[in-house]
Amino acid sequence: MTRVVCPGSFDPVTFGHLDIIGRAAGLFDEVIVAVGANTTKKTGMFTVAERVAMLRTSCKEWPQVEIDTFSGLLVDYCRTREATAVVKGLRFAKDFEYELPMAHMNAQMSDLETVFLPTSAQWGAVSSTLIREIATLGGDVTPFLPAEVARRTTERARARRTAQS
Repeated sequence: MTRVVCPGSFDPVTFGHLDIIGRAAGLFDEVIVAVGANTTKKTGMFTVAERVAMLRTSCKEWPQVEIDTFSGLLVDYCRTREATAVVKGLRFAKDFEYELPMAHMNAQMSDLETVFLPTSAQWGAVSSTLIREIATLGGDVTPFLPAEVARRTTERARARRTAQS
C-alpha cells in the first residue's frame, strides 16, 4: 500500500489544492492531507481546526483521503504515518525553486521522496494568498473555491472589514 502526504496550510483550500489532492488520490492508495502551522507565514484567515473542517467537506468524494494536522518537521510526521512520499503541486517555476531544496533536504534527512504534480492550467494563477486578498478587498472568490469555503471566506473577510471600520 502506498501512503503519501500532501502538506500545506490550505488557508483557505482552493480548487487548485483540490486538483492536486484529487489527482494524488487517483495515483496512490492513501493520501493524507496534512494541515501544518507554517512558521514562515503570517497568521492566516482561518484556524487550523476551521481549515481541517473545510478540507473534510471538500475532500469527501475521495474515500482514500484523510485529513490530519501536524507540527514540527514534515519528515518526522511522514515517518510516524509511514508515508513513502510527499506530494506537492507546482504552479510555475518559482514554486519549483522554492520546493526543490526542501525536497532535497527531506530526502537527505529521511530518504523521503517528493512527487511534484503540475497544477492544471486553469488553477495555475490561484493561490490562497491571492484569494485572501481578493476576499479582503470585497471581490468575488466563488470561481476559485468550493461553495462552502467561498461562503466562509467571504463572511470572514466581511467581518474583518467591519471590525476595522
